[in-house]
Amino acid sequence: MTHSKTQTLRTALSCATMLAGASLPACAWAQVGAEWMQAGGVPQGTRFSTLAEINTSNVTKLTEDFSYATGVIGPHEGGPLVVNNVMYIVTPWPNKLIALDLTNHGALLWQYEPADNHDALGRSINANRGAAYANGLVVYGELDGHVDAVNATTGKAAWRVQVTDPIKDSETLNVAPIIVNNKVIIGDTLSEMGARGAVRALDLFTGKLIWKAYATGPDSDVLIDSSFHPFYAKDRGPDLGATTWPGTLWKHGGSTSWEWITYDPGTNLVFYGTSQPGVFNPDQRPGDNKWGASVFARDADTGKAAWAYQLTPHDNWDYDATNEYTVVDLQIKGVTRKTLVHFSKNGFAYVFDRVTGEVISATPYADGLNWATKVDLTTGLPDVVDAERTHQGLITKNECPSDIGAKDWQYSTYSPSTGLFYIGINNYCQNYQPLLTLYLAGTPFFGVNSTLSPSPHAGANLGAVVAWDPVQAKAIWSHPETLPVQGPGTLSTAGDLVFYGTLDNHFKALDAKTGALLWETKVECGVVSNPVAFLGADGHERVAFYTGVNGCPAGSNFGDSVGAHIPGAAVEARALYAALPPPAANTVKSGYVHVFKLQ
Repeated sequence: MTHSKTQTLRTALSCATMLAGASLPACAWAQVGAEWMQAGGVPQGTRFSTLAEINTSNVTKLTEDFSYATGVIGPHEGGPLVVNNVMYIVTPWPNKLIALDLTNHGALLWQYEPADNHDALGRSINANRGAAYANGLVVYGELDGHVDAVNATTGKAAWRVQVTDPIKDSETLNVAPIIVNNKVIIGDTLSEMGARGAVRALDLFTGKLIWKAYATGPDSDVLIDSSFHPFYAKDRGPDLGATTWPGTLWKHGGSTSWEWITYDPGTNLVFYGTSQPGVFNPDQRPGDNKWGASVFARDADTGKAAWAYQLTPHDNWDYDATNEYTVVDLQIKGVTRKTLVHFSKNGFAYVFDRVTGEVISATPYADGLNWATKVDLTTGLPDVVDAERTHQGLITKNECPSDIGAKDWQYSTYSPSTGLFYIGINNYCQNYQPLLTLYLAGTPFFGVNSTLSPSPHAGANLGAVVAWDPVQAKAIWSHPETLPVQGPGTLSTAGDLVFYGTLDNHFKALDAKTGALLWETKVECGVVSNPVAFLGADGHERVAFYTGVNGCPAGSNFGDSVGAHIPGAAVEARALYAALPPPAANTVKSGYVHVFKLQ
């Protein structure tokens, strides 16, 4: 069978599956069954594979096809791309792009290594969350503020542009872009250094800046005009990105967009969240601090904001709102709603109307949540418990969830086969002490000391994978884990499986309907990546994932690179591993990609 006929068959099978599931709005975007072109699988961010060759009846027969050492030690937090029988891997610093030949058992085709500015190293966590592919180009961001577009065949740079300066702007790039309408849309990182968050759109073929939308500042900078129609009164008014801050602190207002971006082809809107307002000490920034801890819906072509919603006004707890916003259509009370589903760090599962920004439901999805009692669906405001508000110099104890979130940046997945989301959970609370800090360019603008403690509801299980029904707004099952599922994303497939990795060096498959553990394998290092599924060159299904944290075995020094520069981060990161015995000698000198197939 020729390649073109094979591709046509793959597309037809993918579209048939999606139409049967009736959950994704555009079949034309549903070719993830054959290939994996961006972090969320499809622009809607469902991370669902239409492949079903590997299923509940045969998953125990999985065996490793091949593995490849990236040659880099560091947090491998993204996931590979697979296009035209080539696998593309982006490493942590020095942000190499590696191409492997899937017709030749993963042999190296080429390696692209940009000439990075080493002064960026240590200013942010040394990670990269992946690339995106379109029209023969693989595009990704670098820690030093460059965006690269690399010819997918030759491995040569088509263009390389610097969009920010980590020294001057205290802003870095380690996020995965999304490509829509021949535009590369990418967020930024580093609220902890006093950055001013922004999302940019670049021309796919030239790298030219098309639009840039700040998260803070006057409406002209945030790309808000008369077409902006937030659903709730709390989010209406001129120049809220400046007037809800004291003085000009909005210029260092954090609110970066360091996680995933999704897209709805039906409305041409992109969706993304912003991080906590900077500085972390809330007493230094009285006001709502818009648009920190918020979600934006923007026109993909112009960047103009259609609506926004602030999830956690004033954000006393570093709860962000950056976790993914997944585009799905749901049957709610007998009516098909165009929705956006978000599992926030703050512990609430939000279902939005993605056209208007209305909150349809907001339900606690993690046990022990105590900073707020509910989200008022009439006003859109959380009902905050006053005793849990943090203040400078005081230690507020046992706040749940912690600042790593009930769920953090790890990608969730939605299966149209089951109608369920599958999410990794962290069962941690925190003691939180805001501290006075002053802004000095190039230094941490942090202002908090925080420590983690196990949630009183966690028992011996500091994490779990949870199946969540977004219509009923409740958990269907929960599979416990000894450690937090902090970093490993989830993947669901038409074979009724959920794949994910663990920090204690395992990769697992659960039954998507029951949560039963069906298969697991041990690898050389912890998993903090998002697994993917694809068709191999032989036409058979594969599942792939990365291993690699800052050091191996898991827990040896995860988080230390950023912790050396940002107080508290290393302490928190090491606390995640309190349940493990002291790590053995570090003998693993590289991250890996592992690829599995049926025997």
